[in-house]
Amino acid sequence: MEMQSLTDRDYAMIRSLLHQRSGIALGASKKALVAGRLHKRVQRLGLPSYSAYFALLASGSDPEEVQEAVELLTTNETYFFREPQHFRLLADIARDAAKGKIFRVWSAACSSGEEAYTIAVTLQEVVRKSHPLNWQVRGSDINTRVLEKADSALYDCDRIEGIAPDLLKRYFLQGTGPYEGQMLVDPALCKRVDFAQINLVDPLPELVPFDVIFLRNVMIYFEADIKRRVVQQLLSTLVPDGVLIVGMAENLNGLVDGLVCIGPGAYRLERRAARAP
Repeated sequence: MEMQSLTDRDYAMIRSLLHQRSGIALGASKKALVAGRLHKRVQRLGLPSYSAYFALLASGSDPEEVQEAVELLTTNETYFFREPQHFRLLADIARDAAKGKIFRVWSAACSSGEEAYTIAVTLQEVVRKSHPLNWQVRGSDINTRVLEKADSALYDCDRIEGIAPDLLKRYFLQGTGPYEGQMLVDPALCKRVDFAQINLVDPLPELVPFDVIFLRNVMIYFEADIKRRVVQQLLSTLVPDGVLIVGMAENLNGLVDGLVCIGPGAYRLERRAARAP
């Protein structure tokens, strides 16, 4: 029997669930996309309709299925060296970092890991060019599937087209045999990159302060109140002169008081010295 189409009521329910769990606000135009992404899942569970599937999600009896739905509906478009100006800025910040401390960077919506490893390559290039730097990279995402991909550090060759040939030679291993057509990030680099599931809408776990946080091309999916809450949480995990980097097309002006733009999509929290009474 053919499955019933996604009703407006069903769509309103999944929009509410996704907003509650991830902060993402789906517009009315995304109804067909939602139906397409969930269709096979509903069939695999042997359910007769989207309504039955959403009733299962709403019941609270299967939190793993709720996570499954969220992962199917979250967008994960990324590639190596996306918006390269930000990595040039990162290199400049790293070169100016105080010696003797660990320079920490967080890719806060890392998807399948390309951004986190681009950060790692950028920082190791700073080291290679005779600048002492002890660095660590943390990648996180709400989606456990993409985190598994990130942790594998293995990418199809068509995913690495944006990487300069000299960097490919230096930081990637070409697969042979069953890994033909794939590239592996150098294990020495991977040792300094770790991944964890973090939902940015929820209260953050205890984190060591970061020098730079990347949260690029994610804010466009959030409404203003969610944006404000997420940004305020991230700012609280930065060192005093830390930098928050969002997408080139994103703008945080007027969202949180005291943010100073230091470049396209890059912000630092202004630190005013306390005035004597």
